[in-house]
Order: sequence, then C-alpha cells, then structure tokens
Amino acid sequence: MLTVLMECHDQESELAQTLMVLVSAAVEGLVRDVVVLDNGSADASSRVADAAGCSFYADWKIGEVLQTVRGDWVLLLEAGARPQAGWVEEVAEYVAVNRQPARFSLLRHHRRPLLQRLISRASPLEHGLLLPKNKAQTLVQQGMDLNALSRAARAVTLRSGIIPARFARSAASACR
Repeated sequence: MLTVLMECHDQESELAQTLMVLVSAAVEGLVRDVVVLDNGSADASSRVADAAGCSFYADWKIGEVLQTVRGDWVLLLEAGARPQAGWVEEVAEYVAVNRQPARFSLLRHHRRPLLQRLISRASPLEHGLLLPKNKAQTLVQQGMDLNALSRAARAVTLRSGIIPARFARSAASACR
C-alpha cells in the first residue's frame, strides 16, 4: 500500500526514532516497505536500516528508486520526523479515496517561532509528503532529491500531526 522514503546523512539515532514510529503502520499493513537513501553517512545508519528490514541505497537516483518500490503511494519523511497518534488510520482512509498529495499538520507546540518563520524557510519535508507513486514519478527530474520532489508537489493538509525532525536533531545533540 505505502512505501516510506527517507534520506539520511550521519543520522542513525534520528533514523531509529522514525523507524520506531513506523512499526505500528507496518503491523497494520499500511507500510509495505521502507527505503533509506544515504548521502555519504559514516555512522551506523546502514546497520540501523538493515536491522529494521529497510532497503538501503548508498548510491541512488530517485527516479530509479521509485521504479523499485512496492507501494502504490509513497510517504517522504525526514529522518527523525515522527507522525503522531492516529496517523495510520487517517492515512489509510486518505489513500483509499484520494489521489491528491497530502502533508501532516504541525502541532502547535512544534511550530517554529514567528521570527524564525519570517527569517528562514522550513525544510520542504518538515510536514512530510504523501503522494501516489505515479504522481511522484511524473514530478521527478534528473538530479532531484526528496526535498526538491517535495517542493514540486502541491498538497492538502491532514489532521494528523507530526513532530518535525529538527526536534530529534536537537535531542540527539543534547545527548552527545
């Protein structure tokens, strides 16, 4: 039904946090496979992905990867992002009756402060992106990464919330 795609670069702890959230979706039958696209990691990201049963690509082109995924829909997430309670049911219902891309909502206490929002742009994948695989394939261009693919899609907003990856990065930094 759904393939999850994530890019990572030396983000083994963030990757593990996101994969833990995806377990329930896999048990429910929503997530068919998870693909981790590496950008030259020197940490144990590949071992984390392997232990979780993910496909791991060290050398990849998004167009080729999309041809190999099993899901009819793809969910693009940043390593460290964590969809919140209720997302599995809402996404399952959404993909059953819609064909339009969608993003998660940011919970009020996870939004960037106003000044930060005015000064700099958030990551294009801060809200994640859910879209039909065939739509993703039509949007892909040579040399594109997941952020660029996310910018190319117009999406509606789901009710389900997501904790952005930047919170996982700040927690990982505090532990070091």
